[in-house]
Amino acid sequence: MRRRELIAFIGIAAAAWPPATRADTGSKSWRIGYLDGGAEAARRPLFDRFRQRMRELGYVEGTRPVYEARYAGGSLERLPQLARELLGLKPDALLVATTPANIAAKAATSSIPIVMIAGADPVAAGLVESLARPGGNVTGVTNIVTDLTGKRLELIKGLVPTAMRIAALLNPDDPNAKPQLSSASAAAQQLGVELSPVLEIRSAQDLGRSFDRAVEAGAGAAIRMVDPGSMSLAKETADAAAAHRLPVIYPWRENVEAGGLVAYGTSLGSQYAQAADLMDKILKGAKPANLPIEQPTKFELVINMKTAKALGLTVPPLLLAQADEVIE
Repeated sequence: MRRRELIAFIGIAAAAWPPATRADTGSKSWRIGYLDGGAEAARRPLFDRFRQRMRELGYVEGTRPVYEARYAGGSLERLPQLARELLGLKPDALLVATTPANIAAKAATSSIPIVMIAGADPVAAGLVESLARPGGNVTGVTNIVTDLTGKRLELIKGLVPTAMRIAALLNPDDPNAKPQLSSASAAAQQLGVELSPVLEIRSAQDLGRSFDRAVEAGAGAAIRMVDPGSMSLAKETADAAAAHRLPVIYPWRENVEAGGLVAYGTSLGSQYAQAADLMDKILKGAKPANLPIEQPTKFELVINMKTAKALGLTVPPLLLAQADEVIE
């Protein structure tokens, strides 16, 4: 075959290739809805990490896909309405962050694919049949917060060895509150400390009186449980802890960046990148029912030395050596 004929043949063959075999992501104008139980100011950088990864995968923002975002700002009662708003925009798929938001999204649709982020226990929450075989319209990444609660309690006890009573800060309306509290209680018993008082934080207005109660009860430290407000109220919580001189351990590095003392947990940014990879598979035809729930791939221990010094704490050298990042 002559060279000119060969080039012509290759061009005709390439045009005939089915779309799935091409390197690009297709020409469909995808619409992705994003539902988050937290506040936009705190959570938008995480959503940006998802969009960054989508661009790396070849999706051109503004044409494919178009994003529509809704944030509940920690007001969990708003989530069902926000989910309905997004579904009214006819999305091809939903990206949903926090367990309460995923429960609302799942209740609103059983057909639109949902990629979950920051879901603590999707099986217990009724979102999927199993981690290996979700079986419905939900897949995603779990943050295994219940499994990490005991480790956080152990870390704050090591940092504040004199603390014999440790307060628990949580939103009782979050479905993850009870299992986290149960895990923390078991860890407290092993450590020989009392998990008390249990303080309810639904909004910023609850912080002052909750920290007042913790100090009055003789708590030597506190543990912040995971819920949409644990990040949305990061700065306010860190400020309240500083004002009451109460050492607190948090679930996210973002809490420490906002002035908190110490955090141990999964990397939310990495989870959003994982979620983008799952979304890519779904937009290319995979069914959520057949995509196993993924575990986090990155864990972080972050310590704020400035906050530790302000509290008069000496961070043990072993803990410093274990830290992924130390903020001076």
